[in-house]
Amino acid sequence: MRRIRTLFGVLAVGVFATAVAPAVAQAAPTAPYTALVVDDTQVGGDDTGSWDGSNATMVPMLNDGDQFALEARWSEPSGPKSTRVDVRPPYGETWQEGRTYPASTSPGLQARLYVDAVQCVSDGVGAVWVRQVRRDATGVLTAFAAAYEFHCANRTEVVDGEIRWNSDEGYSAVLPSGPLDFGRVEVGRAPVTRTETFTSAGSGDAAFGTARIEGSDRAAFAITGDTCSGRILPTGKVCTVTIAGAPTKGRVQTASLVMPDNTGYGQRTESLTVEGWEGVIGTYYPLTTPFRLMDTRNGTGVLGRPIAPGEMVELQVAGRGGLPTGGLSAVVLNVTVTGPTASSFLTVYPADEERPNASSINFPAGWLGSNNVTVKLSADGRVKVYNRTGHTHAIVDVSGFYAGSNWFQPMPPLGAQYHPLTPRRLFDTRTDGGAIPARGAREGFVDFGATLSPKVRSLVLNVTAVAPVKAGFLTVWSGEGAVPIASTVNYAAGKVVPNLVVVKTRACTDCGRGYPLPAFSVYTSQAANVVVDLVGVFDDGTVADGLRFTPVSPTRIVDSRTGLGTSGALGANVTRKVTTPSALATDATRALAMNVSAVSPTTSTVLTVWPADTGAAKPTASNLNPAAGQIVSNAVFTGIGPKDAFNVHNLSGSTHLVADVVGSYWLYPATASGSTPSATSPFVVLSAGHRAR
Repeated sequence: MRRIRTLFGVLAVGVFATAVAPAVAQAAPTAPYTALVVDDTQVGGDDTGSWDGSNATMVPMLNDGDQFALEARWSEPSGPKSTRVDVRPPYGETWQEGRTYPASTSPGLQARLYVDAVQCVSDGVGAVWVRQVRRDATGVLTAFAAAYEFHCANRTEVVDGEIRWNSDEGYSAVLPSGPLDFGRVEVGRAPVTRTETFTSAGSGDAAFGTARIEGSDRAAFAITGDTCSGRILPTGKVCTVTIAGAPTKGRVQTASLVMPDNTGYGQRTESLTVEGWEGVIGTYYPLTTPFRLMDTRNGTGVLGRPIAPGEMVELQVAGRGGLPTGGLSAVVLNVTVTGPTASSFLTVYPADEERPNASSINFPAGWLGSNNVTVKLSADGRVKVYNRTGHTHAIVDVSGFYAGSNWFQPMPPLGAQYHPLTPRRLFDTRTDGGAIPARGAREGFVDFGATLSPKVRSLVLNVTAVAPVKAGFLTVWSGEGAVPIASTVNYAAGKVVPNLVVVKTRACTDCGRGYPLPAFSVYTSQAANVVVDLVGVFDDGTVADGLRFTPVSPTRIVDSRTGLGTSGALGANVTRKVTTPSALATDATRALAMNVSAVSPTTSTVLTVWPADTGAAKPTASNLNPAAGQIVSNAVFTGIGPKDAFNVHNLSGSTHLVADVVGSYWLYPATASGSTPSATSPFVVLSAGHRAR
């Protein structure tokens, strides 16, 4: 509020109200009213208030030609304050009751309006709504009532209010607490709340409509509490509207809270501002090459002996093999079992949580095999590995991690976001090139076009070894450097063995295009055919509709043996729909990371998982290829449809089904193309190929 200054110095006639000491609290005034209401919160001013003789000295000033000003003067601890509104009808006219006058700060054919609560660089414009005009016998103005609105010619923010002088025309006044600034908030994280307070300060009650948020960035704000909408508020009472600010982009976002009311202007409009910034939580960071964390055969990471029945082995993960020492939420592991003495399973889970009713890899006695395991870490970066029965050796390799905080920023480049795809076969050596010889390797590459190919950081592949000549293993890696000491698929002679892998890619500049293509390599220790299916892409963090990851402790959502999620074994050529429990899916959830197990199929079969309720046909690619009588697990990253559900199809015989969720992928607002992403992924395979290394 501004200090007193001389305005309207040419006024010759002044009509003054009796000076009254300002009051701290204001009761509803009584007629006749001499009052001034100013709401300048939109322009960031400090003159908002409702003044009359109870809380200010009201100074009306009248000049020839109906030129009128009303000033309120009061004191605050910082000193005397005042605010003033000046009005004058167009030249040659007098105020007419019931008429609306376009107005500006420049004299002329329009009415003149000057509000000292706002200073314009150029002209100010607005309107004056005249409610009451009274004159004496000589035509001199004796009472006046009007509402006004004013804004600078190059701005949209409005100052509005009411003027009353010796008037019996009542008025409503609503005083907002002002603009809401939510500060700096990370995109995709917990929103920040602020509360707007509205005070009724007129001669009559304030009446409110329904609050709403307007503006191009309105999606960044939500009304979470409202004691105002639809309410009649007596003078001196307050109500509130609480708003959550959750930015959707990494920039400053603004909108407006609009509260309709029964004032002369008809609504309060308060600006909302939040500055969004993009963190890395939920993004994926691949390692250049997989790193071996544990091998019970030689004591790497743990004691050099098999894991005993019922034993839980603790494994330190964070801070090893190029992983940060903190700020990780989950890691992507390849867990291999070799030489088990009995049918059993391993469960890998956070070291600071109770062991869940879930499995990470299932196996029979004497088995050699592996499974991709995404696992949440404990607060200090550890996991536990539990063995159910018998003794078994276990090997654990890590290929990447998900960020759980911004602790390690900056870490260039920005972490990757996930894009699930309809499974697409990249190559099958049975029909293209023949089996890869022992200790041989193939390089695969994918073309997503000149714009998107350079943005790929990792591929999610389902890699299957088909009928290898001898027991051995496949290793899938970026192709940079030598073959790492890690395995992706462990196979026995003559078997069909799949495994999911998240593989870092290299930029191939000589793969037959004029731009780099994402490429990877597959090594086999024994002669084997290899089938590679693409199921997803991790980008560079900038592609539209990318998903971020939130891990959970392994949670069982399907066990057809007990009726959990679905009931009874899946028959031949049967598709079952499974709905994700509400505790594991939010409005932003688009995909699940799971461990899916086929339990004792009656014949060798194929299981396929894909989103439900989308109208999409069953993909030709498979997720599991269990033989009769086996308990076989494989990691599955699947999208979920609009009803948070996925389909599971069984090809032959019958089999029971178990599914454990290890995390979910959610739409990141900063790169989202809308509240719902496009039904078609931006990543479209134009071509794919492979060649000998």
